[in-house]
Amino acid sequence: MRIIHTSDWHLGQHFMGKSREAEHRAFLDWLRNFIIRSGADALVVAGDIFDTGTPPSYARAIYNDFIVSLQKTGCSMTVILGGNHDSAATLNEARELLACLKTSVTGNITPSPKDHVLVLKDARGCPGAIVCTIPFIRPKDLVISMAGQSGQDKKQALVEAIADFYKGVFGAACDLGKELGDKSCLPIIATGHLTVVGGKTSESVRDIYIGSLDAFPVVKFPPADYIALGHLHRGQKIKGADHIRYSGSPIPLSFDEGKSLKQILQVDFDRGGLKKIEEVAIPSFRTLVCIKGDLEQIENKINELPDPAEDKSLWLEVEVVTDDYLTDLGNRVQDMIEDRPIELLRIRRKRKRFEPGLVDESRQKLEELKPHEVFLRRLELEEVDDLEKDQLMGLFKNILSQVEQGDRS
Repeated sequence: MRIIHTSDWHLGQHFMGKSREAEHRAFLDWLRNFIIRSGADALVVAGDIFDTGTPPSYARAIYNDFIVSLQKTGCSMTVILGGNHDSAATLNEARELLACLKTSVTGNITPSPKDHVLVLKDARGCPGAIVCTIPFIRPKDLVISMAGQSGQDKKQALVEAIADFYKGVFGAACDLGKELGDKSCLPIIATGHLTVVGGKTSESVRDIYIGSLDAFPVVKFPPADYIALGHLHRGQKIKGADHIRYSGSPIPLSFDEGKSLKQILQVDFDRGGLKKIEEVAIPSFRTLVCIKGDLEQIENKINELPDPAEDKSLWLEVEVVTDDYLTDLGNRVQDMIEDRPIELLRIRRKRKRFEPGLVDESRQKLEELKPHEVFLRRLELEEVDDLEKDQLMGLFKNILSQVEQGDRS
């Protein structure tokens, strides 16, 4: 049994005003062709299919077109899981229709563990594995806040609730294997869309359990043969657990991901369980580069940049390290890239010597800062101890998360 594990497509993303449609179309074309070449039996997409809960029409179109195109690849099943960026209602609205196209969609969790268990069949139609289809778990679906609970109490309650849910679904998968009369035990694949302890994050990843849970402990996962994870955009295996993997996003979703290898995972099983995991590099469909330094260093680094492939402009972020306030900074950098296939998307200023203060004191524009950076700088002006600062920062992140989720709904 061979599956392809991918996640975090974020179809419909606009990156600093730029559409990623061409890159996503190129990736899905490449993925379809790879599925044919590899002879994969199934495809597992571990969440964040779309970038928002209300994706643009073209994003829905390329998603649907891709699933239709898989019918001629030999892939016997596609498993779609909801992520924190996805709207469960949006994913589930076409669930019955997509089931006719050998596609299983799980946008949200349900009370019955049996709803989250699926048999994957190989190209011959024989059972090859059992999948625990677990999407992003929203805290409100599992826990109820109690009066008097401390932050640590809430965190532990959510950890245990998620662990219990996994345990219940894994138990249902084991029971299904017995019902199938499987004496040699079909391998069991679990999925998830969350941050686990030891995972490496990036700028484009949002906190999903603000104020209650930083990361889920690896030891709380059930003993599945393979755990296909989504949410973190860097492809990685979790230290000490080779079978617990993030595939990562197929294209860089922030400048700090520009140098990261983008991959899908080809995972092979036999009746004895997990056999082999192969990291398959995805071609680069767009180059993102961040250059840091003073103006002279930046110009030298720009001159060293190779021209991108034909019809693929390079997207550039520049972080200027200077104490001087330069009103014509944008024009200076634009002159450096004149007549080059390079698009300057953002300029950021960084002072050589940090002095606590508000945006106007650091001579940075508001749009150059993230919301939490503005709030942190405001906190620096107050006489509060570290504990109070952490509490206030946690409350701010909680409010910010609610606002962002409201924008996606």
